[in-house]
Amino acid sequence: MKPVAYVRPRNLAEAAAAHGGRPEARYLGGGTNLVDLMRLGVERPDLLVDITRLPLDAIEEQPDGSVRVGATVRNSDLATHPALRDRYPVLPQALLSGASGQLRNMATTAGNLLQRTRCGYFQDLSRPCNKRVPGSGCGAIEGVNREHAVFGHSSLCVATHPSDLAVALAALDALVELEGPGGTRAVPVTEFYRLPQDRPEVDTVMRPGEIVTAVVVPSAPEGSVSRYRKARDRAGHTFALASVAALVHLERGVVREVALAFGGLAHRPWRARRTEAALLGTAPTAETIERAVDAELADAVPLRHNAYKVELARGLAREVLESLAQVRPAGR
Repeated sequence: MKPVAYVRPRNLAEAAAAHGGRPEARYLGGGTNLVDLMRLGVERPDLLVDITRLPLDAIEEQPDGSVRVGATVRNSDLATHPALRDRYPVLPQALLSGASGQLRNMATTAGNLLQRTRCGYFQDLSRPCNKRVPGSGCGAIEGVNREHAVFGHSSLCVATHPSDLAVALAALDALVELEGPGGTRAVPVTEFYRLPQDRPEVDTVMRPGEIVTAVVVPSAPEGSVSRYRKARDRAGHTFALASVAALVHLERGVVREVALAFGGLAHRPWRARRTEAALLGTAPTAETIERAVDAELADAVPLRHNAYKVELARGLAREVLESLAQVRPAGR
């Protein structure tokens, strides 16, 4: 058994000093993912820095209409907060689709965003995985890859990111606030995660010693509507085979703002910029929505066992966008 040191800092400065950017140190929030990975032997930290007592658990409405969500806000509190529920329905819908009530009561906002992939090759120490052991190979590429990526994968990794919340936040143009040795900075959720490329073991753009302090959700356009939809193997709280988070703002029947993000298809939430560009300024119909969705999915590169994900994502995106734009579905 590997010894693990434990500290409970009194403030952010103590937390950063204790962590010190050490490769084997980990911040501990709800622990719903980290502790599981420690049990499996995938994570073997030598230090746990418990941040649950730090003042990072507030949900604050800002003067500009945005909402600042502290890093240790529990998923259950985030899903039921009145301001978020009313302004951004996509957020509670994503959270409520993602885990059981018991897990939501423990899991934190930052922990949800920072959870590791659920790829079976990553979690199985007997299998090769470049994310777990760089240079060991990717067993999923020629193995069982039904649940893996169709966008943005590389020859070293085809894993997907499991967070439902991250997909919703990507569609809302949310920012991740970070604090570290270089000071404070804010990174868009759409840029927070890395594609695997040649370093699949690095999930995010966080620098050594940095800690997530909050997520800021910008003010939603007046009259906008949003929705999250997820497809999975069974109705329990399992991870997405494909999911869609979308926001639409119509004025006099014309799309003035639109955002669409896919989950379950890539190493990060996949923002469908081509779909958005094709819909902006149009009076949406079932046909224009179909063409716009296809414009994004045309670049998908399925693996041997997951070509179904492209059609699955297509159907989800069309259904969600049609419902938000109040478009009569084609053929009905």
